[in-house]
Amino acid sequence: MANLAIIPARGGSKRIPKKNIKLFHNKPIIEYTITTLKNSNLFDEVMVSTDDLEIKNIAETLGAKVPFLRNEESANDFATLSQVILEVLSMYKQQGKQFEHVCCMLPTAALILPSKIKEGFDLLKNKNLNTVVPVIAFSYPIQRAFKAEKGILKLREPKHINTRSQDLETHYHDSGQFYWLNVEDFLNEKTIFSNKTGFIELKEHEAQDVDTLEDWQMLNIKYNYKNLHNEKNV
Repeated sequence: MANLAIIPARGGSKRIPKKNIKLFHNKPIIEYTITTLKNSNLFDEVMVSTDDLEIKNIAETLGAKVPFLRNEESANDFATLSQVILEVLSMYKQQGKQFEHVCCMLPTAALILPSKIKEGFDLLKNKNLNTVVPVIAFSYPIQRAFKAEKGILKLREPKHINTRSQDLETHYHDSGQFYWLNVEDFLNEKTIFSNKTGFIELKEHEAQDVDTLEDWQMLNIKYNYKNLHNEKNV
C-alpha cells in the first residue's frame, strides 16, 4: 500500500513574496509541513511540487524529494490543486512509480499535527471514501448571512430571522490544510470534491489558511496559543 505526500509550493506568490519558504519562528514555513508528514510515518515518499529552484533546494535540505519541476501550466496563477496533483501522478507514472493514496498538504499548514493526518487516512480507508478533507464549522449561522444590494443589507434567508441558532443546521468551510485522495478514484473523477468526500472537523485554532499578511499574523497568534496549551506535535 504505497502512500505519497505532495506539498504544492510554487515560487510565484505575490501577496506574500516567497510565502512558502518565508521564515516562521526561525524556520522556513514549509519545514513544518515536511516534518508533520514525515512524523506521521504514513508515507513512502514526501515530495514537493515546485517550479522554483530555491524552494527545491530548501525542501531537499529538509528531507523532502523534488524529483522534477512543475511545467509552466501548473505553475501559473490559475492552476488548480487538482491539476498539480494530476501532473505529479503522471510524472511519477513515467518513472514507473504508482501510489494508492495521496495526501496533498499545503506548505503553510504549520498548525496541523501528525495525528490529524492519521485521522484523515483512517477515515478514508475505513469508510471507503474517494477523498477526505479537514473542515471548520462556520462560527455564525450562514442562514442569517447578509448580502449587499446597492449599499443596502438584505438577509440571505429571511425565513430564518427568528430561528434559534441551535436549531439551524451547521455548515462548514474548507480549512485549506490538506486533502487525502484515493488515487484510482481521483484519476477517474479528476476533482477533490465528489459525492464520496468525507471530512474531519478542526477547531478554529487548529488551522489557518494563509493568503495575506493578516492571515500570516493570525497564524502566529494560533501557533502561540497552541504552544501555550502544550499541544505537542503528535
